[in-house]
Amino acid sequence: MTQEAGRREGTDRQAVLLVAGLADLTLTTVGSALGAVRGLLRRSDTAELAAEAERDLAARGRLALDRYAGSPPAHLEVLARHVMARKAVDDV
Repeated sequence: MTQEAGRREGTDRQAVLLVAGLADLTLTTVGSALGAVRGLLRRSDTAELAAEAERDLAARGRLALDRYAGSPPAHLEVLARHVMARKAVDDV
């Protein structure tokens, strides 16, 4: 056997080991995920859990939109509007 053939066998073996390791990791991860889903489905408060998740996602979306949608009004402008609104209520 030549040195090049031995190197190729070593590379092929390494590739097979990497693919087998990746397949094992994938199966383990999928198995864990399925176990977690089964556990969630067995819970009696699944509807409450889903509602809480929906509220959390909506709050997260609101924060993301606030962060990226545009610049907020100037702080002094907000204070001035509050003062004007309070004066309008006091004048009535």
